[in-house]
Amino acid sequence: MRKFFFHDETSPVQFAEGAERRVLAYSESLMGVEVKFIKGSEGAMHAHPHEQISYIVSGAFLFTNGGETKEVRAGDSILFAPDVEHGVTCVEDGIILDIFAPHRRDFL
Repeated sequence: MRKFFFHDETSPVQFAEGAERRVLAYSESLMGVEVKFIKGSEGAMHAHPHEQISYIVSGAFLFTNGGETKEVRAGDSILFAPDVEHGVTCVEDGIILDIFAPHRRDFL
């Protein structure tokens, strides 16, 4: 099993205008993803079978989670149950650390 994942050995992937993700460490059962947004960019509403935790590293965001929308800032975190529709709008440039269980095969 791979133990070290170096930032300069990975490449970001743009998934929306003003938004990119970078896969960090992962195993079959767990994955970390760094997501960068610029103000006004969005992560479209979607759902997936993975459990997810999002930790706000910097910036400010409006997150919708199962029909409820809240503003979150650096230090806040959100739990997303599997198959629950969610999305995000960036209010202030920022970075989110997303954790998925199990890992997202579609990100590799």
